[in-house]
Amino acid sequence: MILKDKVVIVSGIGPGLGQELSSLAAAEGAHVVLAARTPSKLDAAEAMIREAGHDVQVLKVPTDISRRDDVERLVDATVERFGRVDGLINSAYIPGAFTDVVDADLDEWRRTFDVNLFGTVGLCQSVIRQMRQTGGGAIVNVNTQVTRKAWVQQAAYATSKAALAMATVQMATEVGRWNIRVNSTFMGWMWGHSVEQALDYMAKESGRSVAELKAEQERGIALGRMPTDRECARPIIMLLSDYCSVVTGASLDINGGEFMPG
Repeated sequence: MILKDKVVIVSGIGPGLGQELSSLAAAEGAHVVLAARTPSKLDAAEAMIREAGHDVQVLKVPTDISRRDDVERLVDATVERFGRVDGLINSAYIPGAFTDVVDADLDEWRRTFDVNLFGTVGLCQSVIRQMRQTGGGAIVNVNTQVTRKAWVQQAAYATSKAALAMATVQMATEVGRWNIRVNSTFMGWMWGHSVEQALDYMAKESGRSVAELKAEQERGIALGRMPTDRECARPIIMLLSDYCSVVTGASLDINGGEFMPG
């Protein structure tokens, strides 16, 4: 158990990657703090942990990370229950509006940045203040492959996440002296709830089948298949663990080999 008895906050709990992250953290021995705006999603994540038989504590805190009061309440509740925060996985995000840049509503861009950049960094700030008092910890900010390969009509999302990537490196540079590590993961296609919904929509719009669209994407992946949410969650958990005790400021691409930096 690579997270045995650690206290880990996971933001963005929902069907797919968020639930897999919380379940895997629990499987690796962590006491898990679940954060999301929707209480039913928190309940579903806890049920997934309990059904798997993981003998850990679970704390559920409804949280909108774009609201500073919610963030402070989340961290305060964690410290009140467990006395510390050892790890944070920032998985919360919003996709933003799908428009070309020239037609974009910049107020909508600001809303996207409020969650994907400012909300995430704000949660990092609150957690880092606690980690400084208890000897350190690890943070993983979940990022996206669209910052590596531009996609039409995803500029707001990609730009907010690109800013988060730089903020992550900046934080890693500043907080290493307190034994705090901060890393990024850049996620590609992940077969699970979110991608299934997206491909179902694309299939209806294009008149093609989900299987055809999925196969089309898989042709560009070196491993020849679309990795699952659970497979993609595992490297994130690894970065949170002491196996990566000297890894900070890193950018890990998790995409089955669809994008490989030279």
